[in-house]
Amino acid sequence: MGLYPTLGTALTVVVAGAAAVLMARAAGPARAPDRVPPPELVPFLGGMEPETHAWSRFHARYYPMALLFIAFEMEMMFMYPWAVVYVREGVTALAEMGMFLAILALGVLYAWREGAFRWQ
Repeated sequence: MGLYPTLGTALTVVVAGAAAVLMARAAGPARAPDRVPPPELVPFLGGMEPETHAWSRFHARYYPMALLFIAFEMEMMFMYPWAVVYVREGVTALAEMGMFLAILALGVLYAWREGAFRWQ
């Protein structure tokens, strides 16, 4: 009941994982097709030829909108479990959610002041 059974189990798991990775790497080329047809090399764009490259850069004005979208999504992600906790915690949970929403409101006011909501 010492350290050796635990080390043996860990070593077995590491060896089994390494064997699985090596077998997957060895079986990959055997299962892959010899040649990929040209239409499958192009990114899918609703059946039309893409006009730009898939790794093309976006204009910087899209990023603040994306960050605001993520902020509002995080708000909703935290509000659903909060509704369950509110029943159990009561006023404490209400105060915490009020602080959370106040911080988000400050972020929205800052974005509004900076003009992130104006689309040009």
